[in-house]
Amino acid sequence: MSRLNTFRAFTGARLIDPAAGLDRTGTLIVRDGAIEGIADDAPDGAEVVDCGGAVLAPGLVDMRVGLREPGEEHKESLAGLAASAAAGGVTTLMVLPDTDPPLDEPALVEFVARRAASFGSVTVLPCAAATKGCAGRELAEMGLLQEAGAVAFGDGRHAIAEARTMRLALSYARAFGAMVVQHPEEPSLASRGAVTEGELATRLGLPSIPAAAEALMVARDLRLAALTGGHLHVAHVSTAEAIGLIREAKARGLRVTCDTAPPYFDLNETAIGEWRTYAKLSPPLRTEEDRQAVVAALADGTIDAIASDHQPQDTDAKRLPFAQAEAGGAGLETLLAVTLGLVHTGKLGLSEALALLTCRPAALLGAKAGTLAKGAPADLVLFDPDRAWQVREEALVGARNTPFDGRPMQGRVLGTWKAGRRVFG
Repeated sequence: MSRLNTFRAFTGARLIDPAAGLDRTGTLIVRDGAIEGIADDAPDGAEVVDCGGAVLAPGLVDMRVGLREPGEEHKESLAGLAASAAAGGVTTLMVLPDTDPPLDEPALVEFVARRAASFGSVTVLPCAAATKGCAGRELAEMGLLQEAGAVAFGDGRHAIAEARTMRLALSYARAFGAMVVQHPEEPSLASRGAVTEGELATRLGLPSIPAAAEALMVARDLRLAALTGGHLHVAHVSTAEAIGLIREAKARGLRVTCDTAPPYFDLNETAIGEWRTYAKLSPPLRTEEDRQAVVAALADGTIDAIASDHQPQDTDAKRLPFAQAEAGGAGLETLLAVTLGLVHTGKLGLSEALALLTCRPAALLGAKAGTLAKGAPADLVLFDPDRAWQVREEALVGARNTPFDGRPMQGRVLGTWKAGRRVFG
């Protein structure tokens, strides 16, 4: 797995680096795991990698990935996660803390980062628990967790429900220069719900979650961010009302950022069909009006990043009546292809879309990733933006509970390199 003594020239590539405003044909030179520069031709002595006209871009940076090790390795191990990431062109990712046990102790944060590093195919950045046990009551030791490698704090799929606790979390995280990542659902409105409230939920007889559950939590947390000066990051925004609140808060200069995930700009509530549990997500799929609002917010810059929101589940957790099935969808291997749908439909330019997957999340995480700049790690993804394929759960490398099963896609990862070493393709 050594990255030393590597000297490669990636020729015949369309090089795109949104961080530098780069979009040109050329040859990327990589030496000893780092980017040496861009040339017109391959230098003598370099191993040539012919890109065949495909796009060569920085490896994707995914800032929201559900982790199942430790505690639920039967759903997905760290080895499986690393393989899925490589297949999706993801070379850096942030994992959530709500494992079993949660990542609320420095030793656990160090364990996850060290074990992931042993696979050599992906950099794993831990988001540590903001509260002990991700229980939302007593703050975790943020300073020690940051020293152990945590890059952010939050309670994963659990909202920090108590206002006083959230206020303290924002205040303490500010002292450490970190952000608090919030799952934006008011728990008393969202508990036991399965789909978004509306006509479809009524027709299918399913317990529902009002869209207001997201907006209420966002509104409260924006007020707390204003009170504390802390950096609030709202995860997987999915409703027009919440997006409007965030847009207004940014205009006022509040330290607020947000991300969304492919299901919320590519699917709407009708994807659940006749109780299709692979499309049961948290937050739930929303109305078409909400979906269009997410697309508009990606286009106008209100949304800062696109994350996979990868939440692996096993067959036993999904093949249950809809209301009892676990929420969550696998997303690493479809992250790029679904995002490219925004390019093919003219909603975003290719460089704009890649920025949401590379340099913008890297900046939020303080990660040395997401760029083709000289001296940067040679973390790369090669893809054909026009290659057609169809998502089949049985063909996925890792977790298979994808809401996009059976979906035609346009855009395919051809190869992934980590520190100059090919890890996929």
